[in-house]
Amino acid sequence: MRIGAIEAGGTKFVCGIGNEQGVIEEKIQFPTELPEPTLEKVIEYFENQEVEAFGIASFGPIELDRNHPKYGYVTTTPKQGWRDYDFVGTLRRAFDVPIGWDTDVNAAAFAEARWGAARGLDSCVYYTIGTGVGVGIYAEGRLIHGLVHPEAGHVLIRRHPEDDFPGNCPYHGDCLEGMAAGPALEARWKMKGAEIPKDHPAWRIEAFYIAQAVSNMILTVSPKKVILGGGVMQQEQLLPLIREEVKRNLNGYVQAKAVLEEIDAYIVPPGLGSLAGLTGALALGIEAWRAQ
Repeated sequence: MRIGAIEAGGTKFVCGIGNEQGVIEEKIQFPTELPEPTLEKVIEYFENQEVEAFGIASFGPIELDRNHPKYGYVTTTPKQGWRDYDFVGTLRRAFDVPIGWDTDVNAAAFAEARWGAARGLDSCVYYTIGTGVGVGIYAEGRLIHGLVHPEAGHVLIRRHPEDDFPGNCPYHGDCLEGMAAGPALEARWKMKGAEIPKDHPAWRIEAFYIAQAVSNMILTVSPKKVILGGGVMQQEQLLPLIREEVKRNLNGYVQAKAVLEEIDAYIVPPGLGSLAGLTGALALGIEAWRAQ
């Protein structure tokens, strides 16, 4: 089986071909431009590859309701040129094969549950903290959608007492994304996250915000694994600070061994590393092929 996988990110597209065992056999990447030139590159890459289905793991918001006239569209994104773009329809006009479609973070959660850090579990949440903040939820053996899809990157959070940064989310100002995404770090501290020293107070403030979101997710969804990925999470000093803050937030209320005694194995980096999103797209493609 040859499945086409597309991880559509706000800054880059990653396209690959994989098999039903979850193995990515080859891949390419290129910058995310306006929709037309970007999809031209996608179609050119997959031409003559004889794929049997596609999976698309896309930045959002996106329309997932199959009965909606804009199913397959990117919807209210602030990404220039992509608002109300018919992503799935464009690909379908070029290839007559089944297409799986979901958010990049839902796809990553799906892949981690199938082949990664949450393998064998029936629930997990996946956060990506990078250019933006997104959350995928896999619960009771399936991905969660609902009215639209999880947008927990935009939850409202308490402000750190030492932080007067106003936030930079274009919709909500000081929501989680507005306070903790990579651009917020850069705007607040006037340097990119990779340039901020490991012992800088920035990281305790960052952990304060991320841990609030994780604590709230534990209290509402009760996932069996919390997975934190994305470029910001490449800072190795950040994960221990987040675990510490989560335990402080929960304060013994959640009487679960995973939180009380084994939090290092409960809040973890992606088991699939940087391939979580692309492998998630592969998983969506496999499901679309099986459902045809």
